[in-house]
Amino acid sequence: MSELNDPDVVAREYEDESRLVARRRAWSDFREGPSSDDAALEAVRREEPGHVLEIGCGWGELAEQIAEAGAEVTAIDLSFRMAQLAHERGIRASVADGQALPFGANRFDLVIANAVMYHIPNLDLALTEVGRVLAPDGVFVATTFELGRFSELWDLVGHTPPRLPFDADTAGTDLRRHFRTVTQVNGQHALVFPSVNEVRSYLASTIAMRHLADRVSDFEGPLRTTRRFAVFTARRPIAN
Repeated sequence: MSELNDPDVVAREYEDESRLVARRRAWSDFREGPSSDDAALEAVRREEPGHVLEIGCGWGELAEQIAEAGAEVTAIDLSFRMAQLAHERGIRASVADGQALPFGANRFDLVIANAVMYHIPNLDLALTEVGRVLAPDGVFVATTFELGRFSELWDLVGHTPPRLPFDADTAGTDLRRHFRTVTQVNGQHALVFPSVNEVRSYLASTIAMRHLADRVSDFEGPLRTTRRFAVFTARRPIAN
């Protein structure tokens, strides 16, 4: 198990929204190129679903956008605080585990997990649950990132990225164990940090790089770092 899908580590991370706010600010203010969140939303909109389940909804921003597009949205998160924030946006949100979805079979037209699956300890169990709650012609949308994401940041502190349990290059294999049809669309964006202090602040807000923030040496000028993302669309769940 890596730090990214250790339930205790993830639970502590999302007890409050402070570090998520810091990361989201960097992804918004410093990003050049397409947003993986926007790509996920577009993948959902193309399906025109009636009933949607979001796994790992965070504070509910994506769920709110999906609802605004006309779908009936149910959302879950392991964190009480995240579910509370989503509820404040008007989303039907509750605390639940993606490995044990509290819903009946064939309940949803679409399930989405946006940058979430690599936080789940047992991928096969979670994917089995997704297939169970999906209608026979339902769709699963999942986004993730490449293993070598933001390599320039890791080079800066002399480390390699930790294993990503569900990454852009291997997630298709995981999905094909549970779905008959899987398609993948890749994208790439950059974060351009204007100063060393912004780099340190960003690292301090992450799960995997927090302990490395103080190792960043002073430098002048901006730092550009890139990340490839993937949006998977999986259809026709395989009965288990």
